Amino acid sequence: MNIRLASREDAALIASISRTTFEETFGSANTAANMEKFMSTQFNTELLEKEVGMPGNIFFIASDGDEPLGYARLMESTYTGEDNIEVPAIEIARIYALSSSIGKGVGSALMKKAIEIAYQENRKIIWLGVWEQNHRAIDFYTKWGFEKYGEHPFLLGDDLQTDWLMKKTL
Repeated sequence: MNIRLASREDAALIASISRTTFEETFGSANTAANMEKFMSTQFNTELLEKEVGMPGNIFFIASDGDEPLGYARLMESTYTGEDNIEVPAIEIARIYALSSSIGKGVGSALMKKAIEIAYQENRKIIWLGVWEQNHRAIDFYTKWGFEKYGEHPFLLGDDLQTDWLMKKTL
């Protein structure tokens, strides 16, 4: 498996992986209209061309030869603890693996790379949001040492859902 930094030329590929994995993961639990409304705004090539390479964003792609397996998007951020002190952090905004590659170590390879980048960037916290109903992902993040520290609303189309906020101290 190869993991490489993505470039703007990868925007269409990232959009395709995003749409496929999002549909595979969440399609059966949401209406087609809400799925399409969300995906058309979040996973279009034009938007991704702007986001890939934008300061504070890091995209990387996992592949087996020429076959894409998944990708991750990291975003530089800060984390404010209970003591109201901000510390440098990295958000895992997306970590998506195609269903055909689940169980083959793609998610683990992407997570290892995300943690490696967080250490290289001297971040103290790595955090993410995950849908409260996505038990497979929650179990995955828990195995990597992430703990729930809060919740926030997530709008999927017209459906207001709840994401858990999870973090790992580095």
